[in-house]
Amino acid sequence: MTRRRSKKFAEKHGPHAKPDSLIQAEILKHAKNNALPCAVAFEIAQDLGIAAGLVGMTADLINFSLVKCQLGLFGYYPKKKMITPHTQVDSDLKNAISEALINEQLPCKSAWEIASRFSIRKMAVGGACETLKVKIKPCQIGAF
Repeated sequence: MTRRRSKKFAEKHGPHAKPDSLIQAEILKHAKNNALPCAVAFEIAQDLGIAAGLVGMTADLINFSLVKCQLGLFGYYPKKKMITPHTQVDSDLKNAISEALINEQLPCKSAWEIASRFSIRKMAVGGACETLKVKIKPCQIGAF
């Protein structure tokens, strides 16, 4: 059974936004089923020496879904999220998350930095945020 996608991702970028042809070619080379995993978006960005957000925007403009968030927040089928709340959160991790909040939200980039600093998986930070009821936003590739 295939999923139907009715979203028009390009609309959030306005009527005059156009996909970058080089980025589009890389997305088409690496994506499957009109879906681009977060990790692949970052690989493309690194290979091209550009911001990951430009890859995400181009994916939107060609109406590809961004999937398999490395924090576990979206793009997993049949569930949307891959993360589950932790039973408890280490106090040092909790403090790091609290200190990085901007307007009561944790930027995705900060979540990645915290994961690196604590030598834990990105999904562990996502799970801690779920437990602490902290929204992770904005996404580095523009999914949210």
